[in-house]
Amino acid sequence: MNKPTEEKDFVAAPAPNEQVLNTVPPKPPRARVEDAAEESPRDTMERKRDYLEGFLQKKPEQAGAGGTGGELQEAVVAAMKEIYDPEIPVNIYDLGLIYGVEVDDESDVIVTMTLTTPNCPVAETMPGEVELRAASVPGIRDAEVNLVFDPPWSPANMSDEARLELGML
Repeated sequence: MNKPTEEKDFVAAPAPNEQVLNTVPPKPPRARVEDAAEESPRDTMERKRDYLEGFLQKKPEQAGAGGTGGELQEAVVAAMKEIYDPEIPVNIYDLGLIYGVEVDDESDVIVTMTLTTPNCPVAETMPGEVELRAASVPGIRDAEVNLVFDPPWSPANMSDEARLELGML
C-alpha cells in the first residue's frame, strides 16, 4: 500500500515522521562597482528651490524689546532676582513669589506676585519694593504690581536652586 508521491502547492510544517530536505534558495547576484551608473542620482536630479526661495531670503524679524521673551522682560526678571525675602535667604523670583512679568508695547510692566502667606510680615513693603525695582529698569515707562493669593503659594513653586539653597533637595 504505497501511496504515490504528490506534488504539494503549499508549504506546511513537516510531520514528525517526514524527512526534511535542506534546500537553500540560490543567492541573488552581488552588485558590482562596474555595474553602477556613471552619473549618480544627485548629479541628475535638480533641487527645485522655487517654494523655498522666499523663505530663504526672508530676514528674521526683530523681536521687540517688550513682550514675552523680550529684553525688557528679561531685565525685569533679573531685577526681581535681586530682591530677597528677609526671612528666607532666597530671592523672590526663585522662591516662586513672582507669577508673571508682562511687558506691553509701550514698555509698561505688570508684575503678578503673591506672598508666602497673607499674614506675611513684609506684606506692606514687598509689593512696593517690587514695583520700585521694576520701574527702575532702564526702558520701563511704568510698573504696576498685582498682589494675588489665588493660587496660593506653596513650596512646589520654588525653583530647584531655591530648594537646594534651603536644603530641601
